[in-house]
Amino acid sequence: MNYRFHRAGYLLLIFLFAFLLPQCKKEKQQNEIPIVTVSIAIDPNSTEYLRLNSVNGWEYLTGGYRGIIVFRASTNGFMAYDRACPYDWNLTSSRIVIDSSGITTVCPSCKSKFILTDGSPFSGPSPYPMKQYQTSFNGSILYIYN
Repeated sequence: MNYRFHRAGYLLLIFLFAFLLPQCKKEKQQNEIPIVTVSIAIDPNSTEYLRLNSVNGWEYLTGGYRGIIVFRASTNGFMAYDRACPYDWNLTSSRIVIDSSGITTVCPSCKSKFILTDGSPFSGPSPYPMKQYQTSFNGSILYIYN
């Protein structure tokens, strides 16, 4: 009798793990912005990107999942983020924009706000940072990639 109980308990435990773990994993995947290949090279000191000519300047670029925001954090340091809101990226209205301060962003859909220096959220429902792309600057050309 005791053997049957243990066997049933193990079967129930295996069933719960098999059924519940994929659900948790599926939930996490819903908050991940789809991976899109990014390979961009620009001259941030050119007249085409006037706002990037100075520290704390920014520009919108085409690319990524919903576009890219490039931020000049220092003379030789750049940050690049996807404009898709990490909280509700699947909504077309969830395209992050630079707010009036010029150093923070906001999602018009969920009202989450993010800091451009590191992409971290500081207001709103998003617990996730903005999706960041790699950057490399050789003094004249800025490369943005993943």
